[in-house]
Amino acid sequence: MINGVVNPTANEAVTLSYYVHEPSEKLINVTQRPAVLVLPGGGYEHCSDRESEPVALAFLGAGYQAFVLRYSVGEQSAWPTPIGDAQAALQTITDNAEAWGVDTDRIVVAGFSAGGHLAASLGVFGSVRPARLLLVYPVVTTETLQVCVEPSRNAPDLLEAIDAETPPTFIVHTAEDRTVPVTDSLALAEHLSAVGVPFELHIFPSGAHGMALGTAFTSTGRPEMVDPAFAQWFDLAVNWLHREFPIV
Repeated sequence: MINGVVNPTANEAVTLSYYVHEPSEKLINVTQRPAVLVLPGGGYEHCSDRESEPVALAFLGAGYQAFVLRYSVGEQSAWPTPIGDAQAALQTITDNAEAWGVDTDRIVVAGFSAGGHLAASLGVFGSVRPARLLLVYPVVTTETLQVCVEPSRNAPDLLEAIDAETPPTFIVHTAEDRTVPVTDSLALAEHLSAVGVPFELHIFPSGAHGMALGTAFTSTGRPEMVDPAFAQWFDLAVNWLHREFPIV
């Protein structure tokens, strides 16, 4: 593995970490791989460690090049700064595609909670949209955006802007989520369906908000953050990715 950190913008607090497969004579059939850019959640107040490197390394282990963007948060989270960070990250990956072994036509943006809002915004409003979206308990309605820090609440209406050019999307949520209600993901699926955008939706019956991978590793030692049923979302996501972007 080759890894490092770069700054995709002039703001040194905004970082793009990369975790990419080292070239190998035994793997010459996959010199340019699909990539997953992970946008952690945190209510636009912070970027969660639980939804960053552990997720990226899991996708790396599944054969993808993996990246984590720590975008503008707190007082700097007002629109359009975060989406500018995300667009800059995509451009940085594209600019370094040869060195990092990335197929620029197969970049997936994965977002959790507020990071899911940012990922979906990139897929709807971005000047260059990712090829696919992977959203885990995402904030998508203007009503739910109110749980995030105040500066971020000026973001434009995401659902009403969904169009036929929105990338195909994989969505995960739990019915028990009390922070970001499952109705956000249901509304997202409804709007995607209305414009003919393919999607895959998984709703698990149990699990609080912020489950991350649903494993002990990402639980911060909290038993309620471990759920073997919810943890299946990652394998389901990889199966979806393999169908969308086979690694051959």
